[in-house]
Amino acid sequence: MGQKTKVAFVCVHNSCRSQIAEALGKLLASDVFDSYSAGTETKPQINQDAVRLMKQLYSVDMGQTQHSKLLADIPPVDIVITMGCNVECPYLPCKRREDWGLDDPTGKSDTEFIAVIQSIEQHILHLKQTLM
Repeated sequence: MGQKTKVAFVCVHNSCRSQIAEALGKLLASDVFDSYSAGTETKPQINQDAVRLMKQLYSVDMGQTQHSKLLADIPPVDIVITMGCNVECPYLPCKRREDWGLDDPTGKSDTEFIAVIQSIEQHILHLKQTLM
């Protein structure tokens, strides 16, 4: 096998959905692809509800292992996945592009947050299958 496919999960702020996708990509599919996340703007910290729920559901502490990054901070990638920003989604050159059309759960209930996290997990597992 050659080099692993590099996948970037992008949304405008790189503080919530794209961070969850990066964490789940590393957790569930690191044997198949490398996960990165970035945005066109950064936030001083990752969404605290996302950090708390990821810790609770997967024992992953994104607050320790990840931070908000700009598109310029990540290496060139093969696949770009946008999270469903209704605004101008960031552009990165790539071989393949997908939009997962996820609503931003920021400020919503844990139930809605967990639904988005589970949806991201399903997408990650599907992506892993298509790349194997």
